Amino acid sequence: MKAIRFEATGGPEVLRLVDVPSPEPGPGQVVIRVEAAGLNFIDVYQRTGLYAVPLPRTPGLEGAGVVESLGPGVTGLSTGDRVAWSSTPGSYAEETMVPADVLVKVPPGVESRTAAAVMLQGMTAHYLVETVYLLKPGNACLVHAAAGGVGLLLVQMAKRKGARVFATVSTEEKAVLARGAGADTVILYTEQDFAAEVKKRTDGRGVDVVYDSVGASTFEKGLECLAPRGMMALFGQSSGVVPPFSPSLLARASLFLTRPTLFHYIADRASLEWRAGDVLGQVASGQLAVRIGGTYPLAEAAEAHRALEGRRTTGKVLLLP
Repeated sequence: MKAIRFEATGGPEVLRLVDVPSPEPGPGQVVIRVEAAGLNFIDVYQRTGLYAVPLPRTPGLEGAGVVESLGPGVTGLSTGDRVAWSSTPGSYAEETMVPADVLVKVPPGVESRTAAAVMLQGMTAHYLVETVYLLKPGNACLVHAAAGGVGLLLVQMAKRKGARVFATVSTEEKAVLARGAGADTVILYTEQDFAAEVKKRTDGRGVDVVYDSVGASTFEKGLECLAPRGMMALFGQSSGVVPPFSPSLLARASLFLTRPTLFHYIADRASLEWRAGDVLGQVASGQLAVRIGGTYPLAEAAEAHRALEGRRTTGKVLLLP
């Protein structure tokens, strides 16, 4: 079968399409024919070496497809079932082997491409608004990179919780998408000081929570946007790692800071089933719109990474084996 692998860290050029043996499932494992694999910035972090992983590696932490074979001890699944997964490597391939306990069935009415597009980013948005900072009617939040995959989902979920949503984007084209998702105020950070705009539009109070996937270029100004006892949820670093800083920055308004990751919010089966079930259920019912901003053949994984890193994408980017 065909798979994307990298044997050394580096730029997108290290991603190579290679022939590898088809996987054979062991106890508790399932082999899946991949119909779509989702791209995420964590794939970039692993490829560049920012996040250390064993090499050689087939990247890709999420996808959707059809069950081809089951290992000993697997129950509740059958060949031919449509399933989706996240947080397990190896999705950039025609086939992948996944532990059965991280798989969820895709409900009728949800296409495999949509399921692949929403698993990791949808559950990320879910834990941010439901657990990290439980949004309530009357809360105000700031969503950075609001036209990205997570951003568009975050905006929608925050609005469903009754929050007032501020969103930052880089272009007017992306601003249209953020407004379409429900953002109340969209700020072009390339033209405006987003911290000043947030303070002005909240009569100096600020927002209750900042959802920041950008990192280095937005972090300190994001702290300025927070109301007293507000929370900075730093869940990504697309612009680079936040440099060391003094905790006294938080003391000026008794602020909270967290650096969450999805894994810790789906660490047990019950949490996974709840989050994935809620997200996929919202998609199936039409309450949550998933934007697939681009698709690439598996062989063009390097170009897909270049587009993602160059911020030339909106919504979700998929690889199609």
